Amino acid sequence: MTDEARSQGIIVGIDLGTTYSLVATLQNGSPVVLPNAVGEVLTPSAVSVDDDGQVWVGAAALARESTHAAHTATSFKRDMGTQRIYQLGQRGFSPQQLSALVLKSLKADAETALGVPVEEAVITVPAYFDESQRRATRDAGELSGLKVERIINEPTAAAMAYGLHALDREFTAVVLDLGGGTFDVTVMDVIEGVIEIRSSAGDTRLGGEDFVDILMSLAKQKSALRDDELPPNSIGRLRAACELAKRRLTSQDDAKIVVPGLERRGAKTLDLEIPVSRVETEGLWLPLVERLRVPIFKALRDAGQRPEQVNEVLLVGGATRMPCVATLAAGIFGRLPSRSLPPDEAVAMGAAVQAALKSRDAAVGDMVVTDIAPFTMGISVVSGMNDRMVEGIYLPVLERGTTIPASRVKTVHTVNPNQKLVEVEVYQGEHSLCRDNRLLGKFKVDRLPPKSAGEVAIDVRFTYDINGLLEVEATVLDTKEKKSILLENAPGRMSAGQIAEARRGFERLKFHPRDALPNATALERAETCYVGLTGAQREELGQAMAAFRAALDSQESKLIEQMRGEILNLLERLRQSSA
Repeated sequence: MTDEARSQGIIVGIDLGTTYSLVATLQNGSPVVLPNAVGEVLTPSAVSVDDDGQVWVGAAALARESTHAAHTATSFKRDMGTQRIYQLGQRGFSPQQLSALVLKSLKADAETALGVPVEEAVITVPAYFDESQRRATRDAGELSGLKVERIINEPTAAAMAYGLHALDREFTAVVLDLGGGTFDVTVMDVIEGVIEIRSSAGDTRLGGEDFVDILMSLAKQKSALRDDELPPNSIGRLRAACELAKRRLTSQDDAKIVVPGLERRGAKTLDLEIPVSRVETEGLWLPLVERLRVPIFKALRDAGQRPEQVNEVLLVGGATRMPCVATLAAGIFGRLPSRSLPPDEAVAMGAAVQAALKSRDAAVGDMVVTDIAPFTMGISVVSGMNDRMVEGIYLPVLERGTTIPASRVKTVHTVNPNQKLVEVEVYQGEHSLCRDNRLLGKFKVDRLPPKSAGEVAIDVRFTYDINGLLEVEATVLDTKEKKSILLENAPGRMSAGQIAEARRGFERLKFHPRDALPNATALERAETCYVGLTGAQREELGQAMAAFRAALDSQESKLIEQMRGEILNLLERLRQSSA
């Protein structure tokens, strides 16, 4: 690394995920995922606030979900671009603010690992994130103190990670990206160093969390539990047990959902131990698996490809480890899918490749990547014949599948004599009526010249950039007067003033010291485990926790490290014994 690079900082790649987030950079020509404060590469996308108002992010926050559910937020990526507020104790956070806290933590991890300032990042989003969700992601980056150099689609990033060392080949591939909260499908061609994205489709409300939801419903049904008798902490503990069972079923035919001492409102605690089998759960998961088919075949149709024309099927995202996903892919494409890169890490690796391209790193050579608009975007118009006019007709301006960056224009006309203004309503979607599509924003074009109906022409231009962000401009052809919209007022979009105020608010937050996170995380994980134990196991863990706290009080670093290792080994042994 040059002295100039050290002084200016570097660009990193970030996979901002629903369940886990990662940060990566290119080192010696290969993408490397960087460890966090507790030495792990997967940082849970979780935020928690304790009774003292101190903010916890990552593994420690996730561990607190089982014991302090009302003070902990997870899966907030699904609400990006909305106005939802997560109330954590006495403090409220928007999805952008929670995501910014995760990004801020990743930024600190990268700076510690690399020893240089990190001021810029490439951040990934699901290919099927719409314009407001992408802008919300950019807002989160700005809140965290990062300059967002590029927003890139997750399957496109994964394709870059796979394609980095296959640029001398020619093949067609499909990327199936099933993460914790979203599913994306991308069809791409790799031809002599060029990765060309042919089509994308997806479902922003389908991911591994939905499979866990079904396991939770099964556990409640088998144990005759009602939702209203479970306090938040019990729901958190049950969800963690179901997530663990789901993971075990990826490699085992049978597993158990185990929650000892589950608290219930107005009733005795319940020792939950429910056996589940892969055959049983895959039967219950079948509707979700069938939902995966729809985006897959939509992407193939848009790309003009038949399944048998695909040379490689690449699985990305932790949820693709479920055998039912690989079985579905093999059945559709007639070939075994590939996991040559770690499914959890491929997107972050690809983001690092994109960051290297932005930095003009020689290791990526002449690699070229083209991307597309995943949605059609257009405006509302009035149409009809014989004096019978119908409002709310959708006029596509920029079609899905258009290679970006792109600019497209459509000309519309006034419908009334001496019409003084028109309202340009911008929609996204594939339906013929605007009411069935999503309104992105609207603005007025006034001071139109007085003319007969249909004689005033207005050019409406859509400009869609490489980050998937849209600008709309309307030009009155007679007067050359222009009006435009940056869609600043989309739901959940933060103004510059709001971002500045939120950043000042971040400065007032109390964060748990980074260098103490390994110890705090170990204790939180132990506390979560302790709640569910009884008898000799609980006594053993309690003694280990007391010894660890005593070591912390001693402030002897070697003793602390030794006791932390012992308590983590004990937790792993207890976890294995409950399998």
